[in-house]
Amino acid sequence: MIAVLGGAGDQPALDVDGRTYTYAQLDRAIDEHGSDASVHDASALPLADALICVCAAARRGTAVIVENPDARPDRPEIPPSAFLLVATSGSTGRPRPLARTAASWFDSFPAFTAITGIDATDHVLITGPLHATMHLFGAVHALWRGACVTDDPSRATVVHAVPAVLRDVVGKAPKLRTAIVAGTALDDGARAVADGIEIVEYYGAAELSLVAARRVPEPLRLLDGVDADIRDGLLYVRSPYSVIGAPDWFGVGDLAELGDNGELTVRGRGESAINVGGTTVVAEDVERILETLDGVDAVAVVGSPHAVLGETVTAVVALDGTVEIADIRSRARQVLSKEAMPRRWVPIEALPRTASGKVARGRVRDWLA
Repeated sequence: MIAVLGGAGDQPALDVDGRTYTYAQLDRAIDEHGSDASVHDASALPLADALICVCAAARRGTAVIVENPDARPDRPEIPPSAFLLVATSGSTGRPRPLARTAASWFDSFPAFTAITGIDATDHVLITGPLHATMHLFGAVHALWRGACVTDDPSRATVVHAVPAVLRDVVGKAPKLRTAIVAGTALDDGARAVADGIEIVEYYGAAELSLVAARRVPEPLRLLDGVDADIRDGLLYVRSPYSVIGAPDWFGVGDLAELGDNGELTVRGRGESAINVGGTTVVAEDVERILETLDGVDAVAVVGSPHAVLGETVTAVVALDGTVEIADIRSRARQVLSKEAMPRRWVPIEALPRTASGKVARGRVRDWLA
């Protein structure tokens, strides 16, 4: 049986959806969870009920589904050893079903605790739906640690967030001491907004869970027990935290560099490497530069076919209303190389995003087609 809860008695455990539970009350609610089914479904439940359902499944050794109710993947079978049935975020296409054992998550909790410093005195803010696995991981880890899971920024001492959400949360969370950032690379704007707050950044994938982490500004390093290899510039990972059925070496699909002592530099999605006349332009590199320009809220960069160059760069830009796209284009010429300079600029009110806050690059490409 998995030891799900790290708190006891009158310690606060949940403060979400206007409902509060002590650890004694949460422990009782988990034991009294009504379903005797071999597979539970927490996908459409309110946050408190969903966490009770997940914890009940872990305690009983049964499986639990936590998917986006509006975008469920086809799931032909459930492996006998499965605990958690989730899906990829769908940032580049239709979500794919994944299954993992309880050990593939819970065994990583001590390493995650050492990196983040979360303890039983913390109120851990979850800023997105549980079907985005970074939020589910953060909530379950907090309960395992004996902390309180909350959706109230004013009470939070720790937050799990993607950079775009972190920018908004910081001003509402006066007690915040640690921000745990994942989903997309931390940008300079989010780092500046969180000045004075300890930032922990981790890199992972739904198929692998944690791969590498760092305390900003230290370098990103592989977790103990995780191996990496670079093949034709792309990252492959071997991990004890992989989902059921993952190959021994899993191709993440990201362009990366591996240095000494497990230092990892992730440059972006391999599929977002744009070949401009023989020069490789990494979309995420261009996005990070453009997002530093005043007046830019967010950017998605994709490759567009070109008869001579193979591809050129297209930038889809959400502006804050203080500048025109022509101003951004003019300033971009001063900071981008000729190959990286977008030939096509598309202003947009807001970029489509997945539930975890990532830009839904596949939807951007479909919209441009």
